[in-house]
Amino acid sequence: MAETGTERDDEHDARSADRRGGPGHTVLVSVALAVPVTKVAYTVGGGAAARDVFVGMEPANWPDVLIGMVLTDPLLASVLAVVVSRVVFALFAARGAIPVQGGFLRALQRVALTAVSPAAMGVVVAGFFGPWWGLGTALAAYALRKGVVVEYRTGRRHPHAHPGHRRTPASGSHREARRYRPSPALRRAAALEQWAALVLTAVVLPVLFFVAALDGRAWTSIVRCQVTAGTQTASNRLIELSRKGNGIVGWNLDTDEITNGDACTGEESLYVREPWWRR
Repeated sequence: MAETGTERDDEHDARSADRRGGPGHTVLVSVALAVPVTKVAYTVGGGAAARDVFVGMEPANWPDVLIGMVLTDPLLASVLAVVVSRVVFALFAARGAIPVQGGFLRALQRVALTAVSPAAMGVVVAGFFGPWWGLGTALAAYALRKGVVVEYRTGRRHPHAHPGHRRTPASGSHREARRYRPSPALRRAAALEQWAALVLTAVVLPVLFFVAALDGRAWTSIVRCQVTAGTQTASNRLIELSRKGNGIVGWNLDTDEITNGDACTGEESLYVREPWWRR
């Protein structure tokens, strides 16, 4: 059956989207910009307080907000790891880095390329939150990555051919791809993977990020320090922003200002205020 113009346009749009990172890329960039500001603004009260905190942190430390949120929430960390793993895999697959046809050696190469990143993500998550979180993350990431491979095998995706690239029998051809007829079960699996990836990326991940941003917890350590103002010294709670010599620069929760603290000790609880949904 001849390929229609609509089918070719859909294939080109899907391939172009994957080369740009797909919807996952857009969501990740948007979240990376909006969520840290939301987290700081809600935690310290917004307005001038949020501006003072970002100034006190210095630009090099601004990513600490996002990192701190991820490292204090195992579910958020796991979902983020799964989404990043799939986005990166789809990006490289769209550029032709993942072999989709060939013999036994190509199949082994596909398995290795599909499994290595999920395994690494699982190890990282397990290091912070335990082996069960790591195992779940690795399996979910592998399932979505395997789904991308299935999309290529069913013809829902095609690798991008670089200018000047000549197809060979080893790399496969469109004629060979048309001769291959995937089973209905394989096509359903590809469609299911696409929907699962879309929901996880466009719905679940943003919701988890904004829940973490509005949960009332600090994104970094809460410390109790000796703070000197003039001739008076008091024991205050600070959100640690940066370290200066033997002291700490932090947001003073007792005086609502940036202060320097010495002789600091960490506190176990990270809660600064009530979560947004309990107010």
